[in-house]
Amino acid sequence: MSEFKRTLVTTALPYANGPVHIGHLAGVYVPADIYVRYLRARGEDVLMIGGSDEHGVPITIKAQKEGVSPQVIVDRYHSIIKKSFEDFGISFDVYSRTSSKLHHELASEFFRKLYDDGKFIERSSMQFYDEKAGQFLADRYIIGTCPHCGSDRAYGDQCEACGTSLNATDLINPVSAITGNKPELRETKHWYLPLDRYESWLREWILDGHKEWKSNVYGQCKSWLDSGLQPRAVTRDLDWGVPVPIEGAEGKVLYVWFDAPIGYISATKELTPDWEKYWKDKSTRMIHFIGKDNIVFHCIIFPSMLKAEGSYILPDNVPANEFLNLEGDKISTSRNWAVWLHEYLEDFKDKQDVLRYVLTANAPETKDNDFTWKDFQARNNNELVAIYGNFVNRAIVLTHKYFDGIVPVRGELTEYDVQVLEEIPAIIKKVEDNLEYFHFREALKECMNLARLGNKYLADTEPWKLIKTDVERVKTILNISLQIAANLSSLTEPFMPFSAEKLRRFLNIAPIAWDEMGGNVLQAGHKISEAGLLFDKIEDDEINKQIDKLQATKKANELNNIKVADAKSDINFEEFQKLDIRAGKIIAAEKVAKTKKLLKLTIDTGIDKRTVVSGIAEYYTPEDVVGKQVSIVVNLAPKELKGIMSQGMILMAEDSDGKLVFVVPEKAVKAGSEIR
Repeated sequence: MSEFKRTLVTTALPYANGPVHIGHLAGVYVPADIYVRYLRARGEDVLMIGGSDEHGVPITIKAQKEGVSPQVIVDRYHSIIKKSFEDFGISFDVYSRTSSKLHHELASEFFRKLYDDGKFIERSSMQFYDEKAGQFLADRYIIGTCPHCGSDRAYGDQCEACGTSLNATDLINPVSAITGNKPELRETKHWYLPLDRYESWLREWILDGHKEWKSNVYGQCKSWLDSGLQPRAVTRDLDWGVPVPIEGAEGKVLYVWFDAPIGYISATKELTPDWEKYWKDKSTRMIHFIGKDNIVFHCIIFPSMLKAEGSYILPDNVPANEFLNLEGDKISTSRNWAVWLHEYLEDFKDKQDVLRYVLTANAPETKDNDFTWKDFQARNNNELVAIYGNFVNRAIVLTHKYFDGIVPVRGELTEYDVQVLEEIPAIIKKVEDNLEYFHFREALKECMNLARLGNKYLADTEPWKLIKTDVERVKTILNISLQIAANLSSLTEPFMPFSAEKLRRFLNIAPIAWDEMGGNVLQAGHKISEAGLLFDKIEDDEINKQIDKLQATKKANELNNIKVADAKSDINFEEFQKLDIRAGKIIAAEKVAKTKKLLKLTIDTGIDKRTVVSGIAEYYTPEDVVGKQVSIVVNLAPKELKGIMSQGMILMAEDSDGKLVFVVPEKAVKAGSEIR
């Protein structure tokens, strides 16, 4: 840290098309806040920058569904998100938004600088256009059949059934998500950032220069670089976003991935006229806190943008986390499978720190992790209440009971006392070392070890018994116990700021600077306040209420089938008659090599025995499907998939959990029977 004069911390910009949930908090914002609060306690010059990402297709889709303007959507959710962060103590120095005038101006200037310096390439391509809507279609506005797995709900950028990245032109039978019409291909021009030109520099900068990065970050970067980088469009045909600031680019905006990270810069400029020293001075250390889905953007694409511009510093570290699941299932906003921050506080008022503690203790630092309500309850009751809260309460109550709330004078120390006092700075050092390397989970464990030390010390020395025979010894015991409590009030502040402040009120002290913590931070004769409960127990009925709420959500999803896609455009009866759907039977199956989603099926159609490649391996093993009856389209034109000629498509339905299930006759029929 000594080589840097200041630190700039940025946090991923959440999309302003919905509220934030515990996955956001665990993956990005609590870790960032812990780190920034730690640096502030050390007296470092540090800024924490955040804001809402208010451009992009998800926002326009949300607006279209509600029949309002995109501005209405972003205004609503920016306010909700900002308040949620404030309620949970996420201590941004500025929380801005990309729809601001300042951001539009700065993003335009950034693009124009790269354009004038010849850093972009221009390309014309064929893109889908919806004649009825009168607009080019962004990838997410195009729906069709995946050429890899046959799912008929693939988007123009990705098939969510098999996970394959797509181009819109790859889709079979594409339709507009706006009107349901079949779009036509029209020529359009866009500007691209030629990432391939930065590949060798990125290899040297990341793979050689930043081997200290987390393994998940380093590994994903290496995978992308080994696959070879391609030019990436920085503009798109859309009417919501930052207009492309050059002649001949009417109806085009900056691609959201290009303008969003510039939001970090515009937010800093909004905060301080000295913004350039945080972005252009090499003595500034920049750190991006993000989730794993943003690694490529913050480690490869944004650094390439900054390198192309030429005057900005590059990130020193990108400590990305993995994903947090909920009760064994992936958090899903579309299925309402989430714990929303604003709803949490309705049920657990003043328990922000409990959630911060549990999310940190269970942080997905190196792999996806799981949040359960039972674990939440257990950690609160067995750790925060029974260890931390119990120790603090006993130390303060006994001091009031025996010495009228006055910190007693420490007398002669025993060997055990010395050992305990020496352990305090040792634990502080362990917390510090873990925080320096972004090991927040381990750092929190060490904080709790200090509380455990205090609890054990009181249990071992039993001052409530000694008070009858050795008052001087009790004075020493309570003095040392209060020193531990005072240190806890500052050591835990980055993790649990609300309870840390509460504890300082109990002890009647101001915040203790990080470098001042140690074995003697409370002076004898200091008057402490009355004790209160630092944490209180969470009962079973409170937890059962949350579990019941999730179960109700799951049941509602099953009943309402919220994943049902919009109806496709009409076809006439003659077109329908062309489909030849038969009952068939799977007689053999095997996994397709080097794929996760595909099975190679041999199907008896009653007409012949043929090979069909199907994207169902995520849900079924070869052993599961052999002998099953299926419905198969037998007159679909053959298509080669992963080197295998697929001759048909089996019909599958998607259940409320997103699993594919077979569509079959209600009773077994002869192979080859027509389905009509």
